[in-house]
Amino acid sequence: MRVIALEEHFAAPAIAGRIDREAISRRGYRPRRTAPNEPSPQELLPELGAGRLRLMDESGITMQVLSNSGPGPDLVPGAEGVAIARAMNDHLAEAVARQPDRFAGFAVLPMRSPDDAAQEFGRAVKELGFLGALINGTTEGRFLDHPSYDGILAQAEALDVPIYIHPHLAPDAVREAYYSGLEPGAGPVLEAAGWGWHSETALHVLRLVLAGTLDRHPRLKLIIGHMGEMLPMMLARADDVFRLDIEHLSRPIGQTILDQVWITTSGIFTEPPFLAALLTFGIDRMMFSVDYPYASNAQGRAFLDRISLSPADMAKLTHGNADALLKLKATAG
Repeated sequence: MRVIALEEHFAAPAIAGRIDREAISRRGYRPRRTAPNEPSPQELLPELGAGRLRLMDESGITMQVLSNSGPGPDLVPGAEGVAIARAMNDHLAEAVARQPDRFAGFAVLPMRSPDDAAQEFGRAVKELGFLGALINGTTEGRFLDHPSYDGILAQAEALDVPIYIHPHLAPDAVREAYYSGLEPGAGPVLEAAGWGWHSETALHVLRLVLAGTLDRHPRLKLIIGHMGEMLPMMLARADDVFRLDIEHLSRPIGQTILDQVWITTSGIFTEPPFLAALLTFGIDRMMFSVDYPYASNAQGRAFLDRISLSPADMAKLTHGNADALLKLKATAG
């Protein structure tokens, strides 16, 4: 069975080393704890060769669509941020060229320089063959509905490729208000993978709807991970409570999201959220992902083997929807 995983990460330490350590610390990056006898994700991220392929083969994963794991050029202003983005994209393109049937890429963009980001987006797709871009949450507190990013969204439409909205750490003011005052280990996890990442990504999508951004960019295609970042359980309520306050929009909130957003299973491998996502978004908007190396390929494969879907729907989840959205058959054969 062909299995495509879309939210899979890599790192280029030599390039990321050009980013100011103080800027990295201010953005909230902290060392991750690793369970005893388990490899650290930081050790697995840079490896784009035999070791990664072996782990993919052991779990029957045909292809990873790779994206840079932060810190990245969104922390760096001006020409150096652009240069770092280009270097990271070139690094990934070299890895894809070595294994074009196993790896594909999403571009990383210099989000502090929006005009340059739109240009780099075009280069990455047209020259490097990337399948879209992945954007990590907010940049200096700004979501993608900010007018300065309109050129990036228009570029995605023109290129006919999706933007993957990935979680990021909270801005300082949010971190202080929501996640401070807890035990040293608990606060950062609550801010990140324990809750905050997912609620903020859902908020990001809702802002794109409520600001009218998706109405202005009706051909924009978005992907979000983690079984829909809490949106499946909230879409009906959003439609209900917002119905008297969205006369400025051309579509209901839920319809806009179902029209323009695809979701992946990344990092969520239990049945209740899967069923909520399936019942809300439908199988045609769902795609498999692992979130490697922050989750293991074996976890993702065990989940696939456990859930009950018809053969046709399983094919859509594991590769069919990704092939169609990303034009993978034309790209990777």
